[in-house]
Amino acid sequence: MRKFILYCTLGCLLMFGCSNDEDLIDEEANVSVSLKMQHSWDGETIAMTDLNTIKYENANGEKMSIERLRYLISDVTLEKQDGTIVELKDYYLVDITKEETLVIEISDSIPPDTYNNISFTFGFDNEDNLSGIYPDLNTALWNVPEMLGGGYHFMQLEGKFINESQVETGYQYHAIKAVDNSGDEPVFQDTFFTVNLGPVTIRGQEELKLSMDVSEWFKNPVQWNLNELHSMMMPNFDAQVMMFHNGQNVFSLVED
Repeated sequence: MRKFILYCTLGCLLMFGCSNDEDLIDEEANVSVSLKMQHSWDGETIAMTDLNTIKYENANGEKMSIERLRYLISDVTLEKQDGTIVELKDYYLVDITKEETLVIEISDSIPPDTYNNISFTFGFDNEDNLSGIYPDLNTALWNVPEMLGGGYHFMQLEGKFINESQVETGYQYHAIKAVDNSGDEPVFQDTFFTVNLGPVTIRGQEELKLSMDVSEWFKNPVQWNLNELHSMMMPNFDAQVMMFHNGQNVFSLVED
């Protein structure tokens, strides 16, 4: 009888001990991953001290500055080698003037592995782009007026440029969902897009560096003319579609 009790006790200890060990191993296997947002102009890093100074030249030859740059990314995902998608659903408002927004903690529980792709959505997709439901974005005055479809901005890029009359003029390059209000009923076109950054290997605590080349918003495939398009771009359906196309090559992962 004593041997039976002893065997049972040892069996229970082994069973629970193995279970706890497995839980501990699983917990230790997961690591935290963050995105460090960097910004450049044709390969030249944009620093805080570069803001509010007319020092850049776009593809159309216009001298310009950057005074404000805020943009929204959402639905960061990882694709495993077997095609399984790891969804890290959240959204992040990046502000180039606020250092605390330039490092994004995307997850603290990602298994180390080599992933086929890391991706995110620029802006909100239609499922998430709903008016008034994000208190922090409401506080940031990120809303889009209902007459333009509601929801939220995708980006606000602002500054000044030297126009063709050599006068310093403000520009507001604001990206939202495209809407055409010229007919009896509004016509919408999606302008959010998925950014596929390619494969990434996560070994331990990782800080992935993500760069936005701001010059690309004015370059390819549309060579942007700020003299013609520098304000009132939110209600401009064609301008929003051109922004969508120019945004396809803006983001990239930075290799260490």
